[in-house]
Amino acid sequence: MKNPFLVLVLVLLSTIFASASEPLVWSVSSRSDVLKGDSNGVSIDHNGAISLAPRSAEVFKTEQQYIWSSAVDTSGNVYLGTGGDGKVFKVDASGRGSLFADLAELNVSALAVGRGGEIYAATSPDGKVYKLEASGKADVFFDPKAKYIWSLAVLPDGLAVGTGDGGKIYKVKSANASAEASLLFDTSESHIISLAADGRGNLYAGTDSNGLVMRFGTDGKPFGLLDSSLREIHELAVGPDGSIYVLAIAASASAPKAEAEAAPAAASESKTVSVEKPNPATPETPPKSRYDLTAAKSAVYRILPDGAIDVIWASPTVTGFSLYAYESGRGVLVGTSDKGRIYNVGNDGSETLVLQTDANQISTIRTDGRSLIATSSNPGSLFKFGPETVAEGSYSSVVLDAKGSATWGRIWWHSTGSVALQTRSGNTEKPDETWSDWSAAATDPKGTQVLSPKARFFQWRAVLRASNAVLHEVNLAFVTRNIAPEILAINVLPTNVGLAANPPVQIDPNIELAGMSPADFGIPVVAVPPRKVYQRGATSLQWTAEDRNGDKLTYDVLYREVSDTEFRKLRSGLAENFLAIDGQSLADGRYVFKVVAYDSASNPIALALSGERTTEPIDIDNTAPVVTPGAANSGKVAFSAVDASSYIVRAEYSINGGEWTAVYPNDGIADSSREDFTIDVPSAPGEYVITLRVFDVNRNSGNARQVVRK
Repeated sequence: MKNPFLVLVLVLLSTIFASASEPLVWSVSSRSDVLKGDSNGVSIDHNGAISLAPRSAEVFKTEQQYIWSSAVDTSGNVYLGTGGDGKVFKVDASGRGSLFADLAELNVSALAVGRGGEIYAATSPDGKVYKLEASGKADVFFDPKAKYIWSLAVLPDGLAVGTGDGGKIYKVKSANASAEASLLFDTSESHIISLAADGRGNLYAGTDSNGLVMRFGTDGKPFGLLDSSLREIHELAVGPDGSIYVLAIAASASAPKAEAEAAPAAASESKTVSVEKPNPATPETPPKSRYDLTAAKSAVYRILPDGAIDVIWASPTVTGFSLYAYESGRGVLVGTSDKGRIYNVGNDGSETLVLQTDANQISTIRTDGRSLIATSSNPGSLFKFGPETVAEGSYSSVVLDAKGSATWGRIWWHSTGSVALQTRSGNTEKPDETWSDWSAAATDPKGTQVLSPKARFFQWRAVLRASNAVLHEVNLAFVTRNIAPEILAINVLPTNVGLAANPPVQIDPNIELAGMSPADFGIPVVAVPPRKVYQRGATSLQWTAEDRNGDKLTYDVLYREVSDTEFRKLRSGLAENFLAIDGQSLADGRYVFKVVAYDSASNPIALALSGERTTEPIDIDNTAPVVTPGAANSGKVAFSAVDASSYIVRAEYSINGGEWTAVYPNDGIADSSREDFTIDVPSAPGEYVITLRVFDVNRNSGNARQVVRK
């Protein structure tokens, strides 16, 4: 069904395969990531379908950087308030524009058309309210002696004026040639940012910095409608059923809208995306309700006539700057600083990207009775759009980062109507003159071989040329050049510390046979670390490996004595990243171990690669120190200890099988392959059995005893 506001959305879906020789598939089919691309004459709806957008045209350029305010009279003339030269422009129904008034202040922060067709302009800073005649002559209508005048609203019996740095609301009436002003309400807020009036004589006010919305009845008494968690109520719009739509922005995005020195906030965006095998150990961030505004930059509330409040839109990345309520009551348009985009937000929370402009920010949205009009900042221009759609539009995807030089396979898509695809590739993150040209247009949605050259980065562009053209999904198959695995580090554990595998997570073998990932079934594929156990004479290695392609790795462990030139294989085909070596299987000496990682389990033999790392020399010592008793007398007994392969680090003695007591060498420090010890014999008469136990650096122990009689 033809819908001028139908818009599509893209998302990046990563598909995992059992073998790196099989391609990865970049599937663009959901809304979250399609918005990272660029739309030119196309819309993106809440279901992720791209279609032609309403026709839009830049009607008038003010040559000013900012347009802060706009108003439309009954003849279709559009008035534009700009900054920072304080100028007002008039654009007639035919699109001819001219300077209407040049005011003394820097910024025209608010405009309003009176019931008699008169134009009111509010200025900041040190602002005044001017009344502009048909000739453009400006007379000061009201001077509240306030630093800022942020907002105006026309009442049945006058003009409401909202000020800043004091948060006051004034009611001003014309009396002959002069104006009569009265203070309607002096709030405790800093600023009255927005004002709106309904057809029943009610006035609504939005504040900064506590995000309040208040209603003033015909008796002038205030009633609080909303206390937003966001700081600023940037704009208010009255719906046909009496609902009040509220655009609120957070402190992180809030700034005085008439400060010419402060550029509009830009929405954060991703320059590139990449297709990677997901890490099941990293949990996905669960989606949040739109009522959760803890991270929101902006939000739209709907206050129903009975006082109930709905949040119909919220975004953690996009800052809304303008609001327009449909005459039909079906929702609002939201103008943003997200690439000058306008979103259609329904009362049910559905969201559609209506169109994207060349400007940085959509400042205001109005209607001239025939079409919708929007104003922008950076630069300050006037646009008209709808209701008919454009004859042709295009969408350029976000740039894909393949993380290495890639061979592109087939590209295919799902669409209706006339849709053609083009591709290009390059080796710079941002497309520039070094990229390949756009390819010839492919028109068969069943797929075609990509002819763009091998490169790291890739982009596609879709061109829609019929009113019924809709693009639902685009898929690209590619294989990244295999990159050799790396052994990043090898950790050598202390002697006698062994490593034993923990029981693995039980996985249905049919999953692997089908070439699928256990993560697809909610099974966490996490490498279970080994447990440490006592193992006599063990020398244990534990290593960290990385493969940039996400390939499955196997390992070989080799060894050589320091004096040898060639390595010998110790273990091969290990799936785990550790090995406990029985030190008693190797002769005493100094050894170097090498760990080699292979990605052949995920690649054809001809394309498989390997990476390796060696340890520092490691001592293998299985020989216990030799302890020899020496001379003994009634007061002392001597021992000597010699270790053939390493050095002595500790000694202790026991008398008559009693507790072990530490003893130190005669030179005071145990650090040599030979050490001498002297032990005092108890002074009481009797027979004593003195046992000395000595340990070397690898925890081998030897002992000897001496009998002493007193």
